[in-house]
Amino acid sequence: MAVAADATAPVATVRKKVSRPMVVAGILIVWLVLFAVLRGRQTLALAAADLTGLHRWFNDVNDTIGANRNSNPLFLYFFNEIRLVIENLVTFIQSLISQPTGSRPVPQIGWLGVVGLTGYVSWAVANWRVALLAVAGFTFFGLQGLWQESMDTLALTLSAVFVALLIGIPLGVWAGLSDRFNRIVTPFLDFMQTMPTFVYLAPLTLFFLIGPASATIITLIYAAPPAIRITAHAIRSVPETTVEAADSLGSTRWQQLLKVLLPMSKRTVVMGVNQTIMAALAMVTIAALIDAPGLGKTVVQALQSLDVGTAFNAGLAIVVMAIVLDRVTTAASGREEAARRSGSRFLTWRRPLLIAGGVVTAVLVYLSHTYVWAAEFPGQGSTGSHIASAADTATTWLQDHLSGITNAFRDVITNGLLNPFQTLLTDSPWWLVGAALVGLGAVLGGWRAGATAAVCVGLLVGTGVWSDSMTTLASTVVATALVMLLGVTFGVWMGRNPLVDRLVRPTLDAAQVMPPFVYLVPFLALFGATRFTAIVAAVVYAAPVAIKIIADGVRNVAGTTVEAATSAGCNTWQIITKVQLPMARSALTLATNQGLIYVLSMVVVGGLVGAGALGYDVVAGFSQGELYGKGLAAGLAIVLLGVMFDRITQSAARRTSA
Repeated sequence: MAVAADATAPVATVRKKVSRPMVVAGILIVWLVLFAVLRGRQTLALAAADLTGLHRWFNDVNDTIGANRNSNPLFLYFFNEIRLVIENLVTFIQSLISQPTGSRPVPQIGWLGVVGLTGYVSWAVANWRVALLAVAGFTFFGLQGLWQESMDTLALTLSAVFVALLIGIPLGVWAGLSDRFNRIVTPFLDFMQTMPTFVYLAPLTLFFLIGPASATIITLIYAAPPAIRITAHAIRSVPETTVEAADSLGSTRWQQLLKVLLPMSKRTVVMGVNQTIMAALAMVTIAALIDAPGLGKTVVQALQSLDVGTAFNAGLAIVVMAIVLDRVTTAASGREEAARRSGSRFLTWRRPLLIAGGVVTAVLVYLSHTYVWAAEFPGQGSTGSHIASAADTATTWLQDHLSGITNAFRDVITNGLLNPFQTLLTDSPWWLVGAALVGLGAVLGGWRAGATAAVCVGLLVGTGVWSDSMTTLASTVVATALVMLLGVTFGVWMGRNPLVDRLVRPTLDAAQVMPPFVYLVPFLALFGATRFTAIVAAVVYAAPVAIKIIADGVRNVAGTTVEAATSAGCNTWQIITKVQLPMARSALTLATNQGLIYVLSMVVVGGLVGAGALGYDVVAGFSQGELYGKGLAAGLAIVLLGVMFDRITQSAARRTSA
């Protein structure tokens, strides 16, 4: 027995020495060797105007649905009815605040009434400081010359949020009360939140056509998951002792829900409303690609014509709206607690003041409904013209004086990282890339992640846009590497220094509020319409979430461990690299997961500014009818990339933390 044990010892030693990094390195080396031998063969390249059988079949399906939309019972009594209900809701809200109705040349409530209502509601649900911010923000829309566009965006957002909450909160309560339903709904929510915003557009327009109603339907579908997930979490977070106490007093299940669970989870539910509003605003702006009115449409048209000034002015309005809506809902979630802490004597006067404010608001609404001067925002939007002109001037100056620096930076990243990696992916045989992805997935995430990667690779081949998928994959991986570089640098700094964390975190929180479109505008001015613009915008868009996750991971490393390393003579660099980062591996993997998903979402949006690949295919599918099928296939490819990234990185995170 001793001899047998000795014989197996070398084998065990070899197995211990073969670590995951060594296997990953081996896969990459084999890939590079085979690439050198097989370069340019079986790459599945497809020209921009070429279509596969699947693309033509999608086109035929689209044509068939269009021809039978008003005769097929499924459309006649289901999809068309849903679209009609949403269209009536959107039209009603637009007629109130943004669009003329009937013989009226102005909406039912003009700018003065909308500003008054905004201030009053913000004061009622939050506080007077937030109300002043809201009034200033909405007045700014008019000064920009974007009042109607802003109100159209607000109308679509409110419509989508209303329906999303109408559906999402009851489902969230159900998921919070029922473990079985929670297990059923969670995978769907994970999938919906993994998909980039672009992906929702093509398939849903197949059923609901193009226009404001379809944009609202797509937006509410995209915005509903946060409401469901956060409401379920709020219900489950209520202490069991409280529920047991209510049960012991003879409360029915319905009374427990209304008198205990919902009141005690109100603050978290309001946070869910906040996330739903932010998701809706982000999607409404992107839905401009399917003819949704509002600020998004202005940004899209300006980006397509490379009009940086107009895009910046409209993008600024989107940012202001996002900040106002975010601050109102955030303050609303903690208003009662903040009021109790303040102990202000004005709290006793709050109700009479609210009544007086309601009367003043009603007067403002009446004036805006009755008089043109209170309905149409005065002036010609000269502030917006000045902003656009200043943005154009700044763009010209940057291009004239900083082009050497920006071009050098762009060339280093493009020629040093992007082009070589893209060449490796697009010029390798498809089966070689697929085998490498499956192998890496299995090594990093386990056999289930490898199996998921295998299925995704097979379906990517079937979409007929393999080459474009690999181009998008190259941009995504390079951008994610840059995100993690920023994430580790700033995350470690914030995690080790509380003062830096307090100073930087508000900026990161504000950056996460802004819709994706906004990030394209400044980098379009710096780098022009290139794929590099999309990559830099994706890095800036994804970096905040990665930095915050890594900072929290580093901060959660036990202080006693750091003190022990310090007492053992370790310097700062050794503590970071040998203690804090290794012990925060799960946070690093989670940051990679979130960074990949955010980057993928932004890279495909970059199809509007020259990024090409899958993003361009999706946009072209809306603008050119014969390419609809290819655009739909590109949307499916984006989903497959997102699922593959998500499963591999999530599995790796679980294995790391195990």
